Amino acid sequence: MAHDVIMKLRSLAHDLSNAIETIMQASYLLSQAQLDDPNKKWVSLIDNATQDAARINREIREILRAQS
Repeated sequence: MAHDVIMKLRSLAHDLSNAIETIMQASYLLSQAQLDDPNKKWVSLIDNATQDAARINREIREILRAQS
């Protein structure tokens, strides 16, 4: 991959990490609230999806590191 493409992808991965972190923090705060069971399930769904997104983003960053 071209160096400029790798650098742009790294920047995007960093920005994505920041967005994922915000969602994870909001999900955590929601999980601390008194919610009924259906809403607890939604929070759990959000939490699981953000964990997956964070894992995928880490894998992308590892691949980009290996390219440079």
